[in-house]
Amino acid sequence: MGALRWIAAFAFSVMFTATASAKPPVVAAASDLQFALSEAADAFTQQTGEQVRLNFGSSGNFRRQIAQGAPFELYLSADEDYVFALNEEGYTRDEGVLYAVGRLVWLQPKGAGTLPRQEAPLAAVEAAIAAQASGERQRIALANPEHAPYGVAAQQTLEHAGLWHATTPLQVLGENVSQAAQFALSNDTRGGLVAYSLALAPALAEKSDYVLIPESWHAPLNQRMVLTQNAGETATAFYHWLQSEKGRAILQDYGFSVPGFSVPE
Repeated sequence: MGALRWIAAFAFSVMFTATASAKPPVVAAASDLQFALSEAADAFTQQTGEQVRLNFGSSGNFRRQIAQGAPFELYLSADEDYVFALNEEGYTRDEGVLYAVGRLVWLQPKGAGTLPRQEAPLAAVEAAIAAQASGERQRIALANPEHAPYGVAAQQTLEHAGLWHATTPLQVLGENVSQAAQFALSNDTRGGLVAYSLALAPALAEKSDYVLIPESWHAPLNQRMVLTQNAGETATAFYHWLQSEKGRAILQDYGFSVPGFSVPE
């Protein structure tokens, strides 16, 4: 009986270890993917039975965390230069793949004044600057350019229009572009410069209006994903699934330009 109990205990131990080691891999993803990647992960699970854990934030912060040993297995950055840097430092399997090109929009609460026209997408920013001169404060939301690629694009856009310095006292910075979108739709702001993919998400679309920013006003938002050195089978499968026709189609639905597809304006 003692031997049988030992065998049973050993079998339970093996089963427990296997279960513990089968935790879903953690994915570090740029926050502009909050809605698109969540939908993609659900579709991946339905198709394969495998699950992944999504962690959204700023690409720059994730780049630093991976270099410091964070246990991410897949990294989807909104700036491909972060991926290139991690690969040069030996933290990733290779240079990954370009999975999408993002767009920037001016986003404002629905009914909060006239929506700028396509030919003058920053008219609301100019109005906010004019309002400040008359004593009324209308804040402008954007992601922090220090570590958020969409924040960099927002700064470049304002610089292109000659409005960067004039908006400095009006700026409210989000830790990432998803938080910037929340700020843009709050009662304290006139609107903000955020990701097109967030503006298309049903949760935001029902309470906001947007106008696209010309792509030539900022550097391309080339978004690249890569497997880290400790990536397992499930993370690898999800990485390849996102490159499939179904995965790319979901990204396209959220306004991304993706390899093999074209996104209508």
